[in-house]
Amino acid sequence: MPNENSPQTSQTSQNAMAKIPLPVSIFALMLSLVAASPTTALCIKNEKANLRAGPGIKHEKLWQVFQYMPFKLLGTKGNWKRLQDVDGDKYWVHAPLTTQKYKCAVIKKNQTNLREGPGTQYPKVKWAPVDKYFSMKVLKIENNWVHIQDASGDKAWVYHPLVWIQ
Repeated sequence: MPNENSPQTSQTSQNAMAKIPLPVSIFALMLSLVAASPTTALCIKNEKANLRAGPGIKHEKLWQVFQYMPFKLLGTKGNWKRLQDVDGDKYWVHAPLTTQKYKCAVIKKNQTNLREGPGTQYPKVKWAPVDKYFSMKVLKIENNWVHIQDASGDKAWVYHPLVWIQ
């Protein structure tokens, strides 16, 4: 009986590998990459959302956030999603209040300037500066600047290192 180091076993293994069609191999590789990908991003799509200590309305409300607040998705339980915010804190939110259809950003520091264009040569928008936890929808990223829109529809640009994007 051949052992694992014998030429016969080695030849058999090579023949078995050669018989796997290339598209199946590529699909298996892609599947493994997806499975190993980092956590999924999501945003609050409603005007407001209550973040809770556990999955259900019987759990304590810990924080109320506004539209476009970004989170990392950590898991699900029924119709509830487990989230992580910009500070690393973890919460639960009712799943229908979230979306993955667009990216969102949140300001990381108080007194952050927003501008009319992608650079410091552009004037500040009239409603700047904004404070930490101000949330926005990401419209596009250009060089190191992010074009954003807030919940009232106002648009501006913010320097990328000043926001957390999910």
